[in-house]
Amino acid sequence: MLAYFFLMKSNLITRKGHDLLVAELKKLWHEERPEITKKVNWAASLGDRSENADYQYNKQILRKIDRRVRYLGKRLEELKIIDYVAEQEGKVYFGAWVEIENDVGEKKTLRIVGVDEIYDHHPQHISIESPMARALLGKAVDDDVEVHTPLGKKVWYINSIRYEKNENC
Repeated sequence: MLAYFFLMKSNLITRKGHDLLVAELKKLWHEERPEITKKVNWAASLGDRSENADYQYNKQILRKIDRRVRYLGKRLEELKIIDYVAEQEGKVYFGAWVEIENDVGEKKTLRIVGVDEIYDHHPQHISIESPMARALLGKAVDDDVEVHTPLGKKVWYINSIRYEKNENC
């Protein structure tokens, strides 16, 4: 049962991440899809579709857009937005920005986010499901954190923790 837990996709997301996914869905549905649909209709009006590169190419793009729209529509229903609450101060929880440092002075600043926020490849975002995030959760400033990696155990120290606070907090 425990192994199954780690195979599950986390449904947590920050407010900012949720807003970005909603914006992407709106853009796809209201801007990109209508534009591509016009191109497909224009290319289809030219006749033989089997040898019409414009038709085939734009139809392929339309299928990709539709796939992403379906995925986002379903995924947004499943997601749970995690907003900052004052009780989080001083400890690492979901949504935290954490500055860590190792024994050789290498510093990193990371933000723990949901798996759906990793797609933009933000260099400082790490998934809540990553070994680093799991090791950091619940820790405080000046705590040591052991992270087990394929290259062995690494030790990091927490220098600072901060949160993006919502306007209503």
